[in-house]
Amino acid sequence: MKARQRTVRLELTEPLRISRSTMTAREAVWLTVEHEGQQGHGEAVTSVYYGLDARTLERLLHAKARWLARFPGPESALEALWAGAGEAGPGEAGAGEAGPGETGPGEAAAPPAVTAAVESALLDLAGKLAGAPVHRLLGARGAPPRAATARTIGITSPGRAEAQAVRLVRDGFSVLKLKAGAPDPAHDLARVRAVRAAAPRARLLLDPNGAWSVREARRLLPLFAELGVEAVEQPLVPGDPEALAKLAERSPLPVIADEDAVGLEDARRLAGRVQGINVKLAKCGGVGAALRIAELIEGTGTVLMLGCLTASTLGIAPAVHLADRARWVDLDGHLLLADDPWTGIGGADGTVRASPNPGLGVVERGAEEARA
Repeated sequence: MKARQRTVRLELTEPLRISRSTMTAREAVWLTVEHEGQQGHGEAVTSVYYGLDARTLERLLHAKARWLARFPGPESALEALWAGAGEAGPGEAGAGEAGPGETGPGEAAAPPAVTAAVESALLDLAGKLAGAPVHRLLGARGAPPRAATARTIGITSPGRAEAQAVRLVRDGFSVLKLKAGAPDPAHDLARVRAVRAAAPRARLLLDPNGAWSVREARRLLPLFAELGVEAVEQPLVPGDPEALAKLAERSPLPVIADEDAVGLEDARRLAGRVQGINVKLAKCGGVGAALRIAELIEGTGTVLMLGCLTASTLGIAPAVHLADRARWVDLDGHLLLADDPWTGIGGADGTVRASPNPGLGVVERGAEEARA
């Protein structure tokens, strides 16, 4: 198999402010794998939080291109990729065996975001060669997965949040996720009140991105529960999963672990102790890792949330093929972009849909227009 990569810039429609930063754009590196006249695609995006810039992603994906050249086709590469994750944390090589890069015993494997991008390209390619969509390759039956996705409203003024809520509900969104963690919690409460008044039937999720102390969370969560918030993601500063689990025991709202639930071992530690785990493919290492986490938490009282980073349709698509397995779906990263370079999963009407077409079922807009 041959591989190549390309780096692009993804501009947001408007700045997205969360508790720890404000984002206006991010770079994406696209990996394309070729075999027998077909191409598979994957995407990795930059992240300050995870310490990944474009140059690092380019270097790591270049190494993966050399690794991919060892295999006669995508199926064998996928087998090696998933075997390399083993029972270590997703995206980490097991002791004494090479992971999906140039690693050997004692060497660090690629970051999960890189592993997820390689896996995406291989799944896309394998599906196209087999004439089957990715969800079929993963064992799903019936209609292609589809789900109502949350739509994010950043930290902004109550008036602006209200206007956004009105527009989003009009467009078809039934789930709204509000970012929280403003320096003054009263501003968060005012924003949620405004959105609740503007969208009385919408399901509301809250995400402080780890902005609160235990004391603040215990004071604020009952207030947000009174406003009809359905669940809260990562209310506490990450790094103390025990504190998060203890908070979840008495919280009036379901607590969903995010930054404190990166991989399989984190999920094992929190299963049955929090009400949900937010699985992001770029965080855990891809679809295979997400399925292992889903299997681990099944029946424990902890349910699955599917989340994402801000990315194009290409980066979001693999998770959409898992969308029917999650209690909460937050796959709106592509909807935050001013110009999404890919198409194929919908979402503008509040529902994301896996394509029935082979592979991921996504198409680069330039290629789509050329065929038209």
